[in-house]
Amino acid sequence: MTAAVALPFRVGARTLWRVRLRLARVAVSLEQAQAGTVPRLPALGSESDGYLITSLPEERLPDVRAAHPELRPFVRQLYRRNFASLEGSFDDYLAGFSAKSRSTLKRKVRKFGETLDVRAWPSSGDVGEFHRLARSVSAKTYQEKLLGAGLPDGPEALARMRELAARDAMRGWILFLEGKPVSYLYAPAEGPTLIYSHLGYDPDFADLSPGTVLQYEAMRQLFAEGRFALFDFTEGEGQHKRQFGTGAADCVDLLLVRPALRTLAAAYALDRFDAAVALAKRAVKGGPLEKLAARLRR
Repeated sequence: MTAAVALPFRVGARTLWRVRLRLARVAVSLEQAQAGTVPRLPALGSESDGYLITSLPEERLPDVRAAHPELRPFVRQLYRRNFASLEGSFDDYLAGFSAKSRSTLKRKVRKFGETLDVRAWPSSGDVGEFHRLARSVSAKTYQEKLLGAGLPDGPEALARMRELAARDAMRGWILFLEGKPVSYLYAPAEGPTLIYSHLGYDPDFADLSPGTVLQYEAMRQLFAEGRFALFDFTEGEGQHKRQFGTGAADCVDLLLVRPALRTLAAAYALDRFDAAVALAKRAVKGGPLEKLAARLRR
């Protein structure tokens, strides 16, 4: 299905501006990414500018490009799609971490208090309460303020969450500190796979690493429950995803566009901008400007 997609010109967490194209979005599932397969691309309507394919197995990039010579390809990003196997025990899972990582995680959990105050949904009751509490945290996060990527609000988002809960196809967690919600994690499911959809925390408590603590506790509960087989950390990389993952698939996000002047101009601008940002990151990494650049991105 073709829809207007806002493609961001982004530096770190800050979006400078966006360009809109009408694209057919094709999301490759974790199982397809692991197997190196590509879903069938839908036919493009006359109004469509092309495709946006996310999590395409990197090894299949030449095949997709060759199959669509009439379209111009632009690689938006290359990354490792991290996931965690939920087979076995939580102790076995932790044993796969380095000794330093295990020590750091347990220290962060202890720092939060002897007993973690975490509620999990749908087992805790109506997910309307989860949505309300999670939204109260999401509204404070940089994901929502800078990226517009907080937990969706409104009656349609809540209705969708309730529909998933009725089918036992979601999990949600809230971490409390002294009765105050300070972090949330929301994960809908596709079959036996839970999908890392939204995680956020109150920045006033950042020194306590609430997002990391909540992810740790959520993983512990998932191993104890035994309902799901995989936790999919989805596209994009990050220290959090690498830390909790047990494996990864090499993927690319690919923009395939029709060679119209307006469309090509937008795609080339995005491509050159991304290349310039990547070059700037390499230039400042490890040098005296790295901390300054981090402050500017915030």
